[in-house]
Amino acid sequence: MFSTANDVLISLSDFGQQVTHTKDGVDTVITAIFDNEYDAVDIGGGVPFAMSQPRLTFRTADLPNLENGDQVTIDGVDYHVVIIMPDGTGVTVVDLEKQ
Repeated sequence: MFSTANDVLISLSDFGQQVTHTKDGVDTVITAIFDNEYDAVDIGGGVPFAMSQPRLTFRTADLPNLENGDQVTIDGVDYHVVIIMPDGTGVTVVDLEKQ
């Protein structure tokens, strides 16, 4: 998706939105790209259903101490961080779960 943190920075100016990270009672506001696309899931039986996968993409330096279980708020909706995937180039993608 992105090659470097600089690519994310350019995309954040076009597609980013404000996200609040709350940890130990302290709020940190960053700009991140929020995706909540739906995927067809086939669990057998021939009847697929749609399942959403909320996800954030941001510069790793913006939330260097992010941990699984942390809370983020996007458009007034609270999510828990469930998977953190830094790519080694300064970009992190995080899978979220709605609270």
